Amino acid sequence: MAREFQEKLDGLKEYLKKLEYLTSSIALIQWDSIVNMPSKAVEYRSEILGYLSGESYKISTSKKIKQYIDFFSNSKNLDDITKGTIKKISKDYIRNNRIPKKEYKQYIVAGSISGAAWEEAKKKSDFKIFQPHLKKMVEYNQKFADYWGFKKNRYDALLDIYEPGITTEKLDKVFGNLRDAIVQLLNKIKESGNSPDIKFLKGNFPKDAQEEFAKKIMGKMGYDFKEAGRIDESTHPFTTNFGNKDVRITTHYYENDFRPALFSFIHEAGHAIYEQDIPDTLQGTLLAQGASMGIHESQSRFYENIIGKSKYFWDFFYSEALERFPQFKDISLEDFYRGINFVEPSLIRTEADELTYSLHIIIRYEIEKLLINGDISVEDLPNIWNEKYKEYLGVEPKNDAEGVLQDIHWSDGSFGYFPSYALGNLYGTQFLNKMKIDIPDIYEKISQGNLTIVHEWLNENIHKYGAIYKPTELIKRVTGEELSEKYFIEYLNKKFKKIYNIN
Repeated sequence: MAREFQEKLDGLKEYLKKLEYLTSSIALIQWDSIVNMPSKAVEYRSEILGYLSGESYKISTSKKIKQYIDFFSNSKNLDDITKGTIKKISKDYIRNNRIPKKEYKQYIVAGSISGAAWEEAKKKSDFKIFQPHLKKMVEYNQKFADYWGFKKNRYDALLDIYEPGITTEKLDKVFGNLRDAIVQLLNKIKESGNSPDIKFLKGNFPKDAQEEFAKKIMGKMGYDFKEAGRIDESTHPFTTNFGNKDVRITTHYYENDFRPALFSFIHEAGHAIYEQDIPDTLQGTLLAQGASMGIHESQSRFYENIIGKSKYFWDFFYSEALERFPQFKDISLEDFYRGINFVEPSLIRTEADELTYSLHIIIRYEIEKLLINGDISVEDLPNIWNEKYKEYLGVEPKNDAEGVLQDIHWSDGSFGYFPSYALGNLYGTQFLNKMKIDIPDIYEKISQGNLTIVHEWLNENIHKYGAIYKPTELIKRVTGEELSEKYFIEYLNKKFKKIYNIN
């Protein structure tokens, strides 16, 4: 019996490696499509992606995979890795078998073409170019959600892809508390009259100097961009990987502003470190990835904001910044720190300050719910988007590029993804609370430039487990508590009340 079990397990891993190879191939082609592909190659590239996705679909819905599911589902005393693998392939099998193969392939092709249309629409700031493609992606997702089924809200079926166990009912409560707390603090900041000067963060910051400085920081963080990764440019910064030995990031440079590219680098490096830390032993299990999109975002936003925008971080790195950017020579560390944490409602999500960022996510979450449930039409999106920005943040887009077209996510049908960003903030501060208990002098270490101790803690508690545990299991395993918004709210109040001298 033991021999048969091991033979079956070895056979399953070899079979699943085919899926991993296809997933990596698709990711590589998608990376090239964004970074290098000439515009005339869109149609043929879409056909390639459609074919490879179809092959992946065949494996995940095959009779052979069903035989493995049946065998291991009847086995007792499975270890956590095998349990996680069987849960993963069972869920994918059921999900994928409910979508007709031909329709799934058409969806992948449509998504690739939609991405190219979004690029053109954003450059020309014309939503109508993207509108028919987005409409198609919404319709596909509505149908898929109906195929998969849901209890109360059609949008729940899409949320479950990125954050298993999270529902609109849960998010409405968590985001409601978060929104109220942010708005309350934001009003106090507006009334304080203690707004920091940020003129010194604008000017001439050569691309080469920005990249050199960012590489210095990312090296300290632990991202291996020399032998296990690379750095490129794209319209929208992102991280992708083809196994743990090839994890790539992109950024977008703004030579007139010190902040966007630097904090984008730190953010994406947080994602990349997570992927590079996942152990080789998880290959062939489909668990060699992050626990969820929310947990992944907890790592990137942890590094970007909790570490990268902390006073302790700049105690060490400010001297490095002064060497490369002479315009800071008359700016004190305190003024620099207050400047990079400047709070001001803005239009662009990726450039939003740490406090108001979650409001950008709540807007997208509300719009996605309405779209997927058929309560609004795609044609109405620009107006609805602009109205919500005016209501929640007090700002209104002047054009489609800085409004409804600013994100790439909807072009490939990633509905249900956006809430992960805000959930990442919640997970991250809950992890921070536990890290401070485990390492009482953590801030002192960071101020000395020791980011290795942060990396080691994250690896030991989160990264090394890949997707063995669901996010709800992982957060409890690490912190001893279920997910709570209270730690992030406490963190925001403590940080920004001090920066803005608010009682």
